[in-house]
Amino acid sequence: MKKSLSHPTPTVYGIPNCDSVKKARVWMDEHAPSYVFHDFKKQGVPEEALDFWLSKVSWEVLVNRKGTTWRKLDAAVQSRVQDKASAKALMLEHASVIKRPIVVKGKDVIVGVNPERWTNVLL
Repeated sequence: MKKSLSHPTPTVYGIPNCDSVKKARVWMDEHAPSYVFHDFKKQGVPEEALDFWLSKVSWEVLVNRKGTTWRKLDAAVQSRVQDKASAKALMLEHASVIKRPIVVKGKDVIVGVNPERWTNVLL
């Protein structure tokens, strides 16, 4: 059975040792009645979730061009990321290039640390 893309319980996607993800998880522990954490390192990036995020948020927002992973990529690889399809391929191959955290509830996708939006969407 295919998993629904709608998330009645908030889901936080990210990497546990990422400072932004740590901030999100602390906020969730303090404010959200419950949430699910999806670890990119252990569980990978679900392609159907990535497609959902890309339907709600532009690829330019999802690809973290300021992060270490992006900076370590070969210039030729970086230059190939020019549209949604090429960005998706990169994010599936290098999960750490995705801006974190990604918080999803229902049809809402929030990228980055944003307690004000989390409050409006989650509570």
